[in-house]
Amino acid sequence: MKSTALSHIHESLGAKMVPFAGYNMPVQYEGVNAEHEIVRNGVGVFDVSHMGEFLISGPNALALIQKVTTNDASTLVIGKAQYSCLPNENGGIIDDLIIYQIKEEQYLLVVNASNIDKDWNWISSKNDVGADMKNISDEYSLLAIQGPMAMEAMQSLTSVDLAGIKYYHFEVADFAGAENVIISATGYTGSGGFEIYAKNNEIEQIWNKVFEAGEAYGIKPIGLAARDTLRLEMGFCLYGNDINDTTSPFEAGLGWITKFTKDFTNSENLKAQKEAGVSRKLIGFELTERGIPRHDYEIVDKDGNVIGIVTSGTMAPSLNKGIGLGYVTTEFAGVDSEIFIRIRKNDIPAKVVKLPFYKK
Repeated sequence: MKSTALSHIHESLGAKMVPFAGYNMPVQYEGVNAEHEIVRNGVGVFDVSHMGEFLISGPNALALIQKVTTNDASTLVIGKAQYSCLPNENGGIIDDLIIYQIKEEQYLLVVNASNIDKDWNWISSKNDVGADMKNISDEYSLLAIQGPMAMEAMQSLTSVDLAGIKYYHFEVADFAGAENVIISATGYTGSGGFEIYAKNNEIEQIWNKVFEAGEAYGIKPIGLAARDTLRLEMGFCLYGNDINDTTSPFEAGLGWITKFTKDFTNSENLKAQKEAGVSRKLIGFELTERGIPRHDYEIVDKDGNVIGIVTSGTMAPSLNKGIGLGYVTTEFAGVDSEIFIRIRKNDIPAKVVKLPFYKK
Protein backbone atom coordinates (compact mmCIF):
# COMPACT_ATOMS: atom_id res chain seq x y z
CA MET A 1 0.00 0.00 0.00
CA LYS A 2 1.47 3.36 -1.04
CA SER A 3 1.14 6.49 1.07
CA THR A 4 1.15 10.09 -0.11
CA ALA A 5 3.68 12.54 1.33
CA LEU A 6 0.88 13.81 3.58
CA SER A 7 -0.60 10.53 4.88
CA HIS A 8 0.94 11.03 8.34
CA ILE A 9 -0.78 14.43 8.58
CA HIS A 10 -4.19 12.96 7.71
CA GLU A 11 -3.70 10.29 10.37
CA SER A 12 -2.73 12.90 12.97
CA LEU A 13 -5.90 14.85 12.11
CA GLY A 14 -7.99 11.75 12.84
CA ALA A 15 -8.98 11.06 9.24
CA LYS A 16 -10.61 7.75 8.44
CA MET A 17 -8.11 6.17 6.06
CA VAL A 18 -9.08 3.66 3.35
CA PRO A 19 -7.23 1.91 0.54
CA PHE A 20 -7.97 3.57 -2.81
CA ALA A 21 -6.20 2.74 -6.09
CA GLY A 22 -3.31 1.23 -4.13
CA TYR A 23 -2.93 4.27 -1.86
CA ASN A 24 -3.83 4.82 1.77
CA MET A 25 -6.19 7.81 1.42
CA PRO A 26 -8.34 9.96 3.74
CA VAL A 27 -12.01 9.20 3.03
CA GLN A 28 -13.40 11.58 5.65
CA TYR A 29 -12.47 13.76 8.63
CA GLU A 30 -15.48 15.17 10.49
CA GLY A 31 -18.13 13.77 8.15
CA VAL A 32 -19.19 13.86 4.51
CA ASN A 33 -22.04 16.37 4.81
CA ALA A 34 -20.07 18.87 6.89
CA GLU A 35 -17.07 18.63 4.56
CA HIS A 36 -19.30 18.96 1.48
CA GLU A 37 -20.84 22.18 2.87
CA ILE A 38 -17.39 23.65 3.63
CA VAL A 39 -16.42 23.33 -0.04
CA ARG A 40 -19.76 24.65 -1.32
CA ASN A 41 -19.68 27.72 0.95
CA GLY A 42 -16.10 28.30 2.08
CA VAL A 43 -12.81 26.60 1.29
CA GLY A 44 -11.52 23.05 1.73
CA VAL A 45 -8.37 21.14 0.82
CA PHE A 46 -8.11 17.66 -0.70
CA ASP A 47 -4.92 15.65 -0.90
CA VAL A 48 -5.24 14.00 -4.32
CA SER A 49 -1.57 13.12 -4.69
CA HIS A 50 -2.51 9.62 -5.80
CA MET A 51 -3.34 11.00 -9.27
CA GLY A 52 -0.85 10.18 -12.03
CA GLU A 53 1.31 12.64 -13.96
CA PHE A 54 3.10 11.96 -17.26
CA LEU A 55 5.42 14.48 -18.92
CA ILE A 56 5.42 14.21 -22.74
CA SER A 57 8.12 16.25 -24.46
CA GLY A 58 9.95 16.79 -27.71
CA PRO A 59 9.17 17.78 -31.31
CA ASN A 60 6.60 14.96 -31.64
CA ALA A 61 4.94 15.32 -28.23
CA LEU A 62 1.83 16.90 -29.75
CA ALA A 63 1.66 14.26 -32.50
CA LEU A 64 1.56 11.48 -29.90
CA ILE A 65 -1.08 13.26 -27.79
CA GLN A 66 -3.23 13.91 -30.87
CA LYS A 67 -3.03 10.25 -31.80
CA VAL A 68 -4.15 8.86 -28.42
CA THR A 69 -6.74 11.46 -27.27
CA THR A 70 -10.18 12.48 -28.55
CA ASN A 71 -9.96 16.24 -28.02
CA ASP A 72 -7.93 18.53 -30.28
CA ALA A 73 -4.75 19.32 -28.33
CA SER A 74 -3.47 21.56 -31.14
CA THR A 75 -5.74 24.28 -29.70
CA LEU A 76 -3.68 24.36 -26.50
CA VAL A 77 -1.26 27.17 -25.74
CA ILE A 78 1.19 27.52 -22.88
CA GLY A 79 -0.83 28.11 -19.72
CA LYS A 80 -3.99 26.38 -20.95
CA ALA A 81 -5.49 23.01 -19.93
CA GLN A 82 -7.89 20.68 -21.71
CA TYR A 83 -10.21 17.87 -20.62
CA SER A 84 -9.92 14.82 -22.87
CA CYS A 85 -10.07 11.04 -22.93
CA LEU A 86 -8.07 8.09 -24.22
CA PRO A 87 -10.25 5.91 -26.48
CA ASN A 88 -9.53 2.20 -26.90
CA GLU A 89 -9.83 0.19 -30.14
CA ASN A 90 -13.27 -1.21 -29.21
CA GLY A 91 -15.37 1.93 -28.78
CA GLY A 92 -14.68 2.34 -25.05
CA ILE A 93 -12.60 4.68 -22.89
CA ILE A 94 -9.25 3.79 -21.31
CA ASP A 95 -9.30 6.88 -19.08
CA ASP A 96 -10.29 10.52 -18.90
CA LEU A 97 -7.52 13.03 -18.26
CA ILE A 98 -6.44 16.66 -18.24
CA ILE A 99 -3.68 17.86 -20.57
CA TYR A 100 -1.62 20.94 -19.68
CA GLN A 101 0.72 22.65 -22.12
CA ILE A 102 3.68 23.59 -19.90
CA LYS A 103 6.18 24.83 -22.53
CA GLU A 104 6.70 24.67 -26.27
CA GLU A 105 6.87 20.94 -27.01
CA GLN A 106 6.09 19.92 -23.41
CA TYR A 107 2.79 18.67 -22.01
CA LEU A 108 1.67 17.31 -18.66
CA LEU A 109 -0.99 14.58 -18.71
CA VAL A 110 -2.86 14.08 -15.43
CA VAL A 111 -4.56 10.68 -15.21
CA ASN A 112 -6.65 8.76 -12.70
CA ALA A 113 -4.79 6.97 -9.92
CA SER A 114 -6.33 3.57 -10.65
CA ASN A 115 -5.23 3.76 -14.29
CA ILE A 116 -1.62 4.97 -14.07
CA ASP A 117 0.01 1.74 -15.30
CA LYS A 118 -2.73 0.99 -17.85
CA ASP A 119 -2.53 4.51 -19.35
CA TRP A 120 1.29 4.55 -19.35
CA ASN A 121 1.47 1.20 -21.15
CA TRP A 122 -1.18 2.23 -23.67
CA ILE A 123 0.39 5.59 -24.56
CA SER A 124 3.85 3.98 -24.70
CA SER A 125 2.54 1.34 -27.11
CA LYS A 126 1.34 4.11 -29.44
CA ASN A 127 4.58 6.13 -29.24
CA ASP A 128 6.09 5.30 -32.62
CA VAL A 129 6.92 8.99 -33.17
CA GLY A 130 9.76 9.17 -30.65
CA ALA A 131 8.13 11.50 -28.12
CA ASP A 132 9.97 11.65 -24.78
CA MET A 133 7.80 10.18 -22.01
CA LYS A 134 8.41 10.44 -18.26
CA ASN A 135 6.17 9.02 -15.56
CA ILE A 136 6.59 11.54 -12.71
CA SER A 137 3.60 10.29 -10.66
CA ASP A 138 5.73 9.23 -7.69
CA GLU A 139 7.63 12.54 -7.52
CA TYR A 140 4.71 14.97 -7.49
CA SER A 141 1.90 15.73 -5.07
CA LEU A 142 -1.42 17.40 -5.81
CA LEU A 143 -3.63 19.51 -3.55
CA ALA A 144 -7.10 20.61 -4.62
CA ILE A 145 -7.98 23.85 -2.81
CA GLN A 146 -11.67 24.23 -3.59
CA GLY A 147 -14.57 26.51 -2.76
CA PRO A 148 -15.80 30.08 -3.34
CA MET A 149 -13.32 31.49 -0.79
CA ALA A 150 -10.28 29.64 -2.19
CA MET A 151 -9.01 32.55 -4.26
CA GLU A 152 -9.21 35.16 -1.52
CA ALA A 153 -7.83 32.79 1.13
CA MET A 154 -4.79 31.78 -0.96
CA GLN A 155 -3.86 35.12 -2.56
CA SER A 156 -1.30 35.99 0.15
CA LEU A 157 0.71 32.83 -0.72
CA THR A 158 1.67 33.82 -4.27
CA SER A 159 2.81 36.80 -6.34
CA VAL A 160 0.43 35.76 -9.14
CA ASP A 161 -3.00 37.41 -9.34
CA LEU A 162 -5.20 34.35 -8.72
CA ALA A 163 -8.32 36.16 -9.97
CA GLY A 164 -6.57 36.53 -13.33
CA ILE A 165 -6.27 32.77 -13.89
CA LYS A 166 -9.28 31.80 -15.99
CA TYR A 167 -11.03 28.41 -15.68
CA TYR A 168 -8.94 25.64 -17.25
CA HIS A 169 -5.87 27.89 -17.33
CA PHE A 170 -2.80 27.79 -15.08
CA GLU A 171 0.39 29.56 -14.07
CA VAL A 172 3.75 28.09 -13.08
CA ALA A 173 4.81 30.34 -10.21
CA ASP A 174 5.79 30.73 -6.57
CA PHE A 175 3.29 29.37 -4.04
CA ALA A 176 3.61 29.03 -0.25
CA GLY A 177 7.39 29.44 -0.34
CA ALA A 178 7.98 26.92 -3.15
CA GLU A 179 9.02 27.80 -6.70
CA ASN A 180 7.77 26.39 -10.03
CA VAL A 181 4.43 25.26 -8.63
CA ILE A 182 1.60 24.66 -11.09
CA ILE A 183 -1.40 26.73 -9.94
CA SER A 184 -4.32 25.49 -12.02
CA ALA A 185 -7.87 26.88 -12.06
CA THR A 186 -9.39 23.41 -12.28
CA GLY A 187 -11.17 21.07 -9.90
CA TYR A 188 -13.74 18.34 -9.49
CA THR A 189 -16.22 20.13 -7.24
CA GLY A 190 -18.03 22.83 -9.23
CA SER A 191 -17.35 25.40 -6.50
CA GLY A 192 -14.26 27.07 -7.95
CA GLY A 193 -10.72 27.05 -6.62
CA PHE A 194 -7.38 25.67 -7.67
CA GLU A 195 -5.30 22.56 -8.01
CA ILE A 196 -1.69 22.83 -6.89
CA TYR A 197 1.04 20.54 -8.29
CA ALA A 198 4.34 20.50 -6.42
CA LYS A 199 7.21 18.16 -5.59
CA ASN A 200 6.72 15.68 -2.76
CA ASN A 201 9.48 17.27 -0.67
CA GLU A 202 7.71 20.65 -0.77
CA ILE A 203 4.12 19.61 -0.22
CA GLU A 204 4.09 19.43 3.59
CA GLN A 205 5.37 23.01 3.81
CA ILE A 206 2.73 24.07 1.27
CA TRP A 207 -0.03 22.23 3.18
CA ASN A 208 0.94 23.96 6.44
CA LYS A 209 1.06 27.42 4.85
CA VAL A 210 -2.27 26.83 3.08
CA PHE A 211 -3.89 26.06 6.44
CA GLU A 212 -2.28 29.11 8.09
CA ALA A 213 -3.47 31.40 5.27
CA GLY A 214 -6.93 29.84 5.26
CA GLU A 215 -7.49 29.81 9.01
CA ALA A 216 -9.44 33.08 9.00
CA TYR A 217 -11.68 31.59 6.27
CA GLY A 218 -12.52 28.43 8.21
CA ILE A 219 -10.44 26.20 5.93
CA LYS A 220 -10.71 22.44 6.56
CA PRO A 221 -9.24 19.22 5.16
CA ILE A 222 -11.73 17.31 2.98
CA GLY A 223 -11.85 13.57 2.30
CA LEU A 224 -12.53 11.55 -0.82
CA ALA A 225 -16.15 10.79 0.18
CA ALA A 226 -17.10 14.48 -0.07
CA ARG A 227 -15.09 14.74 -3.29
CA ASP A 228 -17.47 12.13 -4.69
CA THR A 229 -20.70 13.85 -3.53
CA LEU A 230 -19.43 17.21 -4.83
CA ARG A 231 -18.51 15.87 -8.28
CA LEU A 232 -21.74 13.91 -8.53
CA GLU A 233 -23.86 17.03 -7.84
CA MET A 234 -22.11 18.54 -10.88
CA GLY A 235 -22.70 15.47 -13.06
CA PHE A 236 -18.94 15.00 -13.57
CA CYS A 237 -18.01 11.47 -14.71
CA LEU A 238 -15.97 9.18 -12.47
CA TYR A 239 -13.83 6.65 -14.30
CA GLY A 240 -14.73 3.10 -13.30
CA ASN A 241 -18.31 4.15 -12.53
CA ASP A 242 -19.78 6.36 -15.27
CA ILE A 243 -17.20 5.73 -17.96
CA ASN A 244 -15.07 2.64 -18.55
CA ASP A 245 -13.58 0.35 -21.19
CA THR A 246 -17.05 -0.38 -22.62
CA THR A 247 -18.68 3.10 -22.70
CA SER A 248 -18.18 5.30 -25.73
CA PRO A 249 -17.63 9.06 -25.46
CA PHE A 250 -20.95 9.62 -27.26
CA GLU A 251 -22.90 7.36 -24.90
CA ALA A 252 -21.28 9.17 -21.97
CA GLY A 253 -22.18 12.67 -23.18
CA LEU A 254 -18.53 13.42 -23.99
CA GLY A 255 -19.11 14.29 -27.64
CA TRP A 256 -17.94 17.82 -26.77
CA ILE A 257 -14.39 16.51 -26.19
CA THR A 258 -14.42 14.28 -29.28
CA LYS A 259 -13.09 16.18 -32.32
CA PHE A 260 -12.84 14.69 -35.79
CA THR A 261 -10.51 17.43 -37.04
CA LYS A 262 -7.71 14.82 -36.72
CA ASP A 263 -7.23 11.06 -36.72
CA PHE A 264 -6.98 9.26 -33.39
CA THR A 265 -7.45 5.75 -31.98
CA ASN A 266 -10.73 4.27 -33.31
CA SER A 267 -11.80 7.65 -34.71
CA GLU A 268 -13.38 6.12 -37.83
CA ASN A 269 -15.68 3.88 -35.78
CA LEU A 270 -16.54 6.66 -33.34
CA LYS A 271 -17.37 8.98 -36.23
CA ALA A 272 -19.70 6.34 -37.67
CA GLN A 273 -21.31 5.95 -34.23
CA LYS A 274 -21.86 9.70 -33.98
CA GLU A 275 -23.59 9.69 -37.36
CA ALA A 276 -25.70 6.59 -36.67
CA GLY A 277 -26.63 7.61 -33.12
CA VAL A 278 -26.26 5.61 -29.90
CA SER A 279 -28.69 3.13 -28.36
CA ARG A 280 -28.00 4.13 -24.74
CA LYS A 281 -27.06 7.37 -23.03
CA LEU A 282 -25.68 8.50 -19.69
CA ILE A 283 -28.34 10.54 -17.89
CA GLY A 284 -28.73 12.38 -14.61
CA PHE A 285 -31.79 11.57 -12.52
CA GLU A 286 -33.42 12.74 -9.29
CA LEU A 287 -35.60 10.50 -7.15
CA THR A 288 -39.05 12.00 -6.67
CA GLU A 289 -39.56 9.98 -3.45
CA ARG A 290 -37.16 9.20 -0.59
CA GLY A 291 -34.39 6.77 -1.33
CA ILE A 292 -30.70 6.56 -2.14
CA PRO A 293 -29.68 5.18 -5.54
CA ARG A 294 -26.40 3.22 -5.63
CA HIS A 295 -23.93 1.97 -8.23
CA ASP A 296 -25.26 -1.06 -10.17
CA TYR A 297 -28.93 -0.67 -9.12
CA GLU A 298 -31.27 -1.46 -12.01
CA ILE A 299 -33.23 1.29 -13.78
CA VAL A 300 -36.68 0.15 -14.94
CA ASP A 301 -39.70 1.55 -16.75
CA LYS A 302 -43.22 1.86 -15.28
CA ASP A 303 -43.93 -1.77 -16.21
CA GLY A 304 -40.82 -3.03 -14.42
CA ASN A 305 -38.78 -3.74 -17.57
CA VAL A 306 -35.05 -3.16 -17.07
CA ILE A 307 -33.96 -0.21 -19.25
CA GLY A 308 -30.57 0.56 -17.73
CA ILE A 309 -28.24 0.68 -14.76
CA VAL A 310 -27.15 3.23 -12.15
CA THR A 311 -23.45 4.08 -12.40
CA SER A 312 -23.19 6.59 -9.52
CA GLY A 313 -25.68 7.56 -6.84
CA THR A 314 -25.91 9.37 -3.51
CA MET A 315 -28.03 11.47 -1.21
CA ALA A 316 -26.99 14.92 -2.46
CA PRO A 317 -26.03 17.04 0.59
CA SER A 318 -26.71 20.39 -1.17
CA LEU A 319 -30.10 19.27 -2.52
CA ASN A 320 -31.26 16.84 0.17
CA LYS A 321 -32.52 14.34 -2.37
CA GLY A 322 -31.38 11.13 -4.00
CA ILE A 323 -29.52 11.76 -7.27
CA GLY A 324 -27.59 9.60 -9.67
CA LEU A 325 -26.07 9.00 -13.08
CA GLY A 326 -26.84 5.96 -15.15
CA TYR A 327 -27.19 4.53 -18.64
CA VAL A 328 -30.66 4.10 -20.12
CA THR A 329 -31.93 3.20 -23.57
CA THR A 330 -32.13 6.34 -25.71
CA GLU A 331 -35.95 6.54 -25.66
CA PHE A 332 -35.81 7.21 -21.90
CA ALA A 333 -32.90 9.69 -22.04
CA GLY A 334 -34.91 12.87 -22.60
CA VAL A 335 -35.22 15.43 -19.78
CA ASP A 336 -38.34 14.80 -17.62
CA SER A 337 -38.58 11.14 -18.73
CA GLU A 338 -40.19 9.06 -15.99
CA ILE A 339 -37.99 6.18 -14.83
CA PHE A 340 -37.77 4.01 -11.70
CA ILE A 341 -34.78 2.93 -9.63
CA ARG A 342 -35.01 -0.59 -8.23
CA ILE A 343 -33.92 -0.28 -4.59
CA ARG A 344 -34.14 -3.61 -2.74
CA LYS A 345 -37.04 -4.90 -4.88
CA ASN A 346 -38.93 -1.58 -4.62
CA ASP A 347 -39.20 0.55 -7.76
CA ILE A 348 -38.73 4.15 -6.62
CA PRO A 349 -39.91 6.85 -9.09
CA ALA A 350 -37.37 9.23 -10.56
CA LYS A 351 -37.11 11.69 -13.42
CA VAL A 352 -34.37 12.50 -15.87
CA VAL A 353 -32.95 16.00 -15.26
CA LYS A 354 -30.57 18.35 -17.03
CA LEU A 355 -27.07 18.42 -15.54
CA PRO A 356 -25.64 19.79 -13.33
CA PHE A 357 -27.89 18.84 -10.41
CA TYR A 358 -26.37 21.61 -8.28
CA LYS A 359 -26.74 25.15 -9.55
CA LYS A 360 -25.08 27.92 -7.57
